Amino acid sequence: MSNGPLIAYTNVGKTFANGGVVAVDDVSLDVAEGEFLAIVGGSGSGKTTLLRLANRLIEADSGSVMVEGEDVRNVDPILLRRRIGYVFQSGGLFPHFAVGANIGITPKLLGWPAAEIAARVDELLALVQLDGAQYRDRLPSELSGGQRQRVGVARALAARPRIVLMDEPFGALDPLTRDALGDDFRELHRRLKLTTVMITHDMTEALLLADRVAVMHGGKLLAQGTPAELSESADPYVEKLLHTPRRQAERLGKLLPRDGAA
Repeated sequence: MSNGPLIAYTNVGKTFANGGVVAVDDVSLDVAEGEFLAIVGGSGSGKTTLLRLANRLIEADSGSVMVEGEDVRNVDPILLRRRIGYVFQSGGLFPHFAVGANIGITPKLLGWPAAEIAARVDELLALVQLDGAQYRDRLPSELSGGQRQRVGVARALAARPRIVLMDEPFGALDPLTRDALGDDFRELHRRLKLTTVMITHDMTEALLLADRVAVMHGGKLLAQGTPAELSESADPYVEKLLHTPRRQAERLGKLLPRDGAA
């Protein structure tokens, strides 16, 4: 573990429409090495903007963003993105590239030998539980939503990044696939010792997957902490977000018999 955070936002601000829309408002947030952080909030809360500031898909107007001890403004954005894994909501695969070519695109851009790329593609397909012989040469259109997202995760991991950013990675999937993929990625996060930042609007998903949850609303960071720490927050918006999973748990507890009960 490093002494400092792997990602550090300090007094970061970002506006759009010539300053008319405040997307991120003086946010300071650290992400420790090896941590799984979920950033939760509704549409327009600024959570996706905050995520994209880390790899310079969006440039901050004020404050600083540090990644692996470097101010991102001093790092070439292309090189920065090649060392940070990024998982899009819908997989974001290149439609005319086969699965193997999609996964191998970043190592190819980094100049890896073809044999090493091929071996890495097979390794990653096994890691995300897809049979290489069956899926390597398929186009994205020939895959299910869950399979496309598994390929998207494999592509994000291809160049062995320490950091993975995930933008609503499971939001478009059916509940069973979403649950399975969430559990599988959490295991990959642990096994590969990744540092993960995940954007989601689903508080239940955030609480179940993340070590720590940050809540954004109106561009501001309202609260951050473990699930237990968030449950003690007096902020009305945080309480509202926590109400749904609590109510669902209570209703399910009444509707479903306990394990082993008649």
